[in-house]
Amino acid sequence: MRIGYDAKRVFHNATGLGNYSRDLIRIMSAYYPDNQYFLFNPKPPVIDRLEWSGNMQMLMPRSFMDKKLPSLWRAKGVMKDINNLQLDIYHGLSGELPLGIENSKVKSIVTIHDLIFLRYPHLYSYIDRKIYTRKFKKACVVSDKIIAISQQTKKDIIHFFGIEESKIEVVYQGCHQVFKTLYLDNQIESVRKKYNLPAEFVLNVGTIEERKNAFTIVKALKGTEIPLVLVGRKTSYAQQIVHFIENNHMESQVHFLEGLDLKELAILYQAAKVFIYPSIFEGFGIPIIEALFSRTPVITNSKGVFPEAAGPYSTYLDDVMDENEMREKILDVWSRDMSEEIEKSFSFARQFSDIEIAQKLHQLYENV
Repeated sequence: MRIGYDAKRVFHNATGLGNYSRDLIRIMSAYYPDNQYFLFNPKPPVIDRLEWSGNMQMLMPRSFMDKKLPSLWRAKGVMKDINNLQLDIYHGLSGELPLGIENSKVKSIVTIHDLIFLRYPHLYSYIDRKIYTRKFKKACVVSDKIIAISQQTKKDIIHFFGIEESKIEVVYQGCHQVFKTLYLDNQIESVRKKYNLPAEFVLNVGTIEERKNAFTIVKALKGTEIPLVLVGRKTSYAQQIVHFIENNHMESQVHFLEGLDLKELAILYQAAKVFIYPSIFEGFGIPIIEALFSRTPVITNSKGVFPEAAGPYSTYLDDVMDENEMREKILDVWSRDMSEEIEKSFSFARQFSDIEIAQKLHQLYENV
């Protein structure tokens, strides 16, 4: 097959949507090398994390006007290249499809990650909500098939957009091979020393924003001696955390990190004693999968998508905003032998392996 991808996030997003896009293209290329994969990128790449192979080709705007208006090329102008390449499938990896694709001979698939902007509208501006709703709903309506990255997202697509259930397939996400590699003690020690981290700590990974709820972790650990490492890009929300840390003299207890490469991040997961992910809502939650493959016990939200990702052997919070409950759960996991739960969770995570996901995707492509 000749398969095209909206690859903007591949080359311009270092976190969730970018990781999803890079991993999907990587595993499809590896397990189905006879296909040709065309990556449509509107602007010169700024992130170089894709593992290239001979069956991939990047396409960018070529005309003067398309280069000047790359967003317009991605939204509409790209259709000329899609048609000229005689693609079998075009897959929008982040909720969007080019205008007019429904009038072409090319079959289209769109991945919807989440509809958080509709479920928690107060976290988004009015303009952003309107733009996302229009783009995502239009893509769902005109596509030949929709991929939801979780059962929770599938339910939301049906609820908010009124899409027929039969049009939606759930295909889970995986994570990069670097998180499935077992690192040596000296490698772990090297990263720990580089970032001046304690021997044992609780880890949280994700953009430091209101929805991810890192502030509650910090409040929960106040009065304990348990160190916390927060890995992720800071937003204005992080200032609340910084002020709380300063007012409560927790500077030596809480460590902020960002800009790690993938291998360092993977090593950090394995160095952690506990991984906590108390996000209010997600489409899936790749960091949970990364922790399970790293054999690090997980504490997360009991509601929404999180049990899908974390499985039956993780520890759950009934109320992620309750710092007292969170403190109790952290202290419990921190203090007892979790080896049995860790191994069972690792076995659970195998459903998110590359080969499982590749087979499901390729079967879906062939059906479409």
